[in-house]
Amino acid sequence: MVFAAPGDALSRARGVLGTDPTPLHASVAHQVIGIWQRDWGDMRLALDHLRRARDLAARADSAEREADVLGTLGVALVHAGRTRQGLAAFERGVERGTGHTRARVMYRRAYSLWVLGHHREALEDVRRTIPVLRQADDVIWTARALTLRATVHLALGAVDRAEADFTAAEALWDTTGQEHDKADAVESRGLAAFRSGDVPAALRLLDEAEERYAKLGTPTFMLNIRRCEVLMAAGLAPEALAEADAAIGVLDGIGGQSTRKAELLLTAARAARLAGDPGTAIARAAVAERLFAGQRRTWWETHARLVLIEARVATGRGSGRLVADAARLAERLAAFQAPAAPEAWLLAGRIALDLNWTADAERYLQIAARSRRSGPPLARMTGWAAQALWARATGSGRGVLEACRRGLDVLDDHRTTLGASELRARATAQGAELAALAQEVSLERGGPRQLLVWSERWRATALSTPPTRPPADPALLSGMTAFRVIAARAEAARMEGRPVPTLEREQRRLEREIRSRTLHIRGVTPWGGDRFGGDRFDAGRLLERLGDGRLVELAVLDGRVQVLLCGGGRVRRFAGGLLAEAEREAEHVQAGLRRLAHPGAEGRLPVVEAAGRKLEELLLGEAARHLGPGPLVVVPPARLHRVPWALLPSLRERVVSVSPSASGWLRARETEPPVGGRQVLVRGPGLATGGAEVPEVAGRYGRPIVLEQADAHVARVLQELDGAALAHIAAHGTFRGDSPMFSSLRMADGPLIVHDFERLARSPYRIILSSCDTARLASVGADELLGLVTALLPLGTAGVLASSAPVNDAAVVPLMLALHKGVSAGLSLAEALRDARAALPDDAVHQATGWAFTAFGAA
Repeated sequence: MVFAAPGDALSRARGVLGTDPTPLHASVAHQVIGIWQRDWGDMRLALDHLRRARDLAARADSAEREADVLGTLGVALVHAGRTRQGLAAFERGVERGTGHTRARVMYRRAYSLWVLGHHREALEDVRRTIPVLRQADDVIWTARALTLRATVHLALGAVDRAEADFTAAEALWDTTGQEHDKADAVESRGLAAFRSGDVPAALRLLDEAEERYAKLGTPTFMLNIRRCEVLMAAGLAPEALAEADAAIGVLDGIGGQSTRKAELLLTAARAARLAGDPGTAIARAAVAERLFAGQRRTWWETHARLVLIEARVATGRGSGRLVADAARLAERLAAFQAPAAPEAWLLAGRIALDLNWTADAERYLQIAARSRRSGPPLARMTGWAAQALWARATGSGRGVLEACRRGLDVLDDHRTTLGASELRARATAQGAELAALAQEVSLERGGPRQLLVWSERWRATALSTPPTRPPADPALLSGMTAFRVIAARAEAARMEGRPVPTLEREQRRLEREIRSRTLHIRGVTPWGGDRFGGDRFDAGRLLERLGDGRLVELAVLDGRVQVLLCGGGRVRRFAGGLLAEAEREAEHVQAGLRRLAHPGAEGRLPVVEAAGRKLEELLLGEAARHLGPGPLVVVPPARLHRVPWALLPSLRERVVSVSPSASGWLRARETEPPVGGRQVLVRGPGLATGGAEVPEVAGRYGRPIVLEQADAHVARVLQELDGAALAHIAAHGTFRGDSPMFSSLRMADGPLIVHDFERLARSPYRIILSSCDTARLASVGADELLGLVTALLPLGTAGVLASSAPVNDAAVVPLMLALHKGVSAGLSLAEALRDARAALPDDAVHQATGWAFTAFGAA
């Protein structure tokens, strides 16, 4: 019962001990309590109960009972870090048991050998065990053995064999009532899905397993480790670090398994390194390495050492000694048949390259590059990165570009399996190095046009195709409705000055549930089977479509801005300033705009204008003198998304629009407006002006659909927005830097969030967001953005107007009236915005309001 109904088994075992049982029955009861404590409680208590169970079995003169207990005790001793004693217990158990009992002991030894990282020995034991268990018609233990063999196959990289064993085990579990083992089987299938490259399926299965464990009331430390692996592969390393650290805290609190603690520390170290925190990675990995060494777990110790060296290199500590250490680690990992071996060879090659040890670097990188032909996507990415670095070391620019192209193609294919736009965006971080290498070679050996092509190859790729529509999942829809209700109640309580901690906790819980379900969505191949949902980027087509206009794409190489000016039939390159300086100036500007949104801050206006001049020097350089008289499209890197471009002196009187990529601008430019499309005007609750512009704007359009405050419910708003030609939403905007997909617009019944927009079949052709912070975005992945604006662009919206800073509500009204005068006359959003700024009163508040708004896209 202990794995079918753990709590009931524990209670009944204690009941047996209260009845003055025989030594045989007492041995069974103590063994059950020992198993429960071993897996979900205090290891000290577990060992105490299991030793008593062993002694009672000996008193009962039952060799089979003693052998069985020794198998359980051996597992506990290994998990407690007492490896030598544990292996000795297994030897004694195999010696005492016969037939069926001996097979069960050998299964436990195989499991412990897997824990220790002795995969070949584990495989041998479990292979000898399965026929005996099958012959005895022991369904439960046969299923356990098949699950274990599959898990060992995964550790050795044999995914197909693992999946076959998992399928066979699952068929057996369906005939039993072993609920904990069934949950473990679902968890194991999640691991197999991950190893085969299916991240959404892995997350879905791991969440399902967690729900099953929760019903049993058992901790889930192994599941925590596996989910952290998947989160790291999905670009969610900070979340993986938080989960691993939280699990360590729980494990320490119950005095749990030493082996699991070491594994969790290693997981936390890997997550910290990927999250850009090498100091934490070094601290966690060093403790894990010591624990693994004490537990005699060489396979694990080697992996901890690999993370330790990677983290030290990230702090700039490369040395000849680290090259030798990394190469030795790679050899040991290869001997273990560990999938991490290519990663270690790549690490050794990188360090050698930094030290100009070219011959050693080439040798190590060539070995690492062998992994580019097979295996899961991220392993092949490692191989292509090694191939690119090897080509770089040998002076083959063409070889670098080919390796980068092939590696990024692998990652593109992987991203098409991800349905959630957040995962697509974050996954791009895996290709950042390849994109940077290709850009460096293009800068050194190619012309500006080649640099533009490679800049586009890895810019805003998550927006190149629409996200997969969320399924009509009743649980997801119910969760979003509940979230809206709770969020609205919390907002009302805050406005009334009432405490809201309970409501906030429930809101966070619902957010986690919604996000979890959206991350389960699997992607589909873009239409036409093309990797990018259309043709590859064509610089010639861009130049043709620009006409008399210009497009400025800002590429960043080695921390410096490179200005690519496109137009007049050619692409020219100009040098810009340091990205870090530009970011600082942009933050100063944002602070100034926040102040200028309030009357009485006119003294800040010269400071803000001076920052605008400085930004122009850093971001445009000499290119500012060659922009020509026509309209301008700016394609900034993600880290500069908050620059108010109209503040730059050369751009103040110009028609300016912003796009996440040149490819995105081309798609928007070629998007056709809906025939006979309607206009939708929405004003949400709580605005200082009450959305005063809406009634006057309505008069400019024949018969627009107007949703006033009480009618502006999320479901109705979404219904009317779907396929509209123009939408104007006057509603409070909230940007969520901690969770950008929950950035929202406030409606009558609660927030309208990014996840809601992704349910639209086609978002409005043009959309105007007239309130604060609606253009704020989170920079994630390699060069991606998440937020309201970027949710709309892949869904059919060709033009968005939004604000990147807090604005004065009263000053927004005349700006919006002037804007709609131009839009209703047939101007684009960028043209209408330019004219609207010019029509505003010449005071600091109105100027700052005009600068805060940006036109995105091409409509």
